[in-house]
Amino acid sequence: MTTAETAEAVAKGFRKLYGATPDGVWAAPGRVNLIGEYTDFNEGFVLPLALPHTAVAAVAPRTDGVLRVYSADTGTPVTELRVDELVPRTDAGWATYPAGVVWALRTAGHEVTGADLYLSSTVPTGAGLSSSAALEVVTALALNDLFELGLKGPELARLAQRAENDFVGVPCGVMDQMASACCAEGNALHLDCRDLSTRQVPFDLPARDLDLLVVDTRVKHVLGDGAYAERRAGCEEGARLLGVSHLRDIAYEELPAALEQLAEHERRGEAADDRLRRYVRHVVSDDHRVEQVISLLDAGEVRAIGPLLTQGHASLRDDLRISCAELDLVVERAGAAGALGARMTGGGFGGSAVVLVERAAAEQVTSAVVDAFAEAGFTPPRVFSAIPSQGAHRVA
Repeated sequence: MTTAETAEAVAKGFRKLYGATPDGVWAAPGRVNLIGEYTDFNEGFVLPLALPHTAVAAVAPRTDGVLRVYSADTGTPVTELRVDELVPRTDAGWATYPAGVVWALRTAGHEVTGADLYLSSTVPTGAGLSSSAALEVVTALALNDLFELGLKGPELARLAQRAENDFVGVPCGVMDQMASACCAEGNALHLDCRDLSTRQVPFDLPARDLDLLVVDTRVKHVLGDGAYAERRAGCEEGARLLGVSHLRDIAYEELPAALEQLAEHERRGEAADDRLRRYVRHVVSDDHRVEQVISLLDAGEVRAIGPLLTQGHASLRDDLRISCAELDLVVERAGAAGALGARMTGGGFGGSAVVLVERAAAEQVTSAVVDAFAEAGFTPPRVFSAIPSQGAHRVA
């Protein structure tokens, strides 16, 4: 379904469920990240783009302190909560995400007195495409408009991130929420995660007869299981040992010296193994790859970014160790079938990969990947084109 079709469906569903007309309908997209992984919470650089897949919400405000949330996708009963009783780690299932946004807004001093929400999403869940961020951002944008809070995209993204960090309990960076809130159609978003400054980088693949495929491996990942948090903590420990606030502060040219410094900490028994060195090497190198990709895109050398994508995957696989057999198979077989480059995207341990291909070779590469999954006995992947799309906006 298109966003317009989903919007019509949620408005109709809202009227049937709540017996009233919503005050509006809003949409916020999922995202894929072209390059720059695990760099956001290190205050580094990322380059995501918004997908045409969106979370859509029909919403009406309330004044009685009640929050009612319903998802047409789950079919579960309406979740009803009191806004003044929301506390971190509230167990409300999927509704924890929009509830967390209400909590974050109120904690920041914004007078949100309740709401009725009816949601539906076309963003695949567990695929590394930021389905949770889309839910958070669409809720934040709707409440911002309805309660006339006057918040801009980056502010909404920060509050949505706080909802996921402090309320839900997932220590994610701000990239997913910023991408959902601030991306522009036809562009990738160059985001500096230190100051949230952004630049829209033209990424018009059809004009160059190119395509960016998203391969959803259908391997579900759960970032709250500790693996993501462990790597974030490792990056923070690496920064501490190197005497910087964040790994962003290590220039690429300084990386060899930084790795030797960490090796010395290992020899002294102040670091247990090479884990911190691997994490630091990935983050500093991936920040550098973001800058290289942007330079190439600015120069119109879109095809030349392919090898950098593949290098990024190797770093995620070998240094961060967050890939899996299915993601590695996508990158290997896509490359063998003629892809210009490929890498996993998102938090890892499953989810999706992006594959840059000549448009004429898209079908050939897709078939090669699907056949490889069948040969390996894996669940068939879902493959679609990533079309750089509009960020969060009001639909009706």
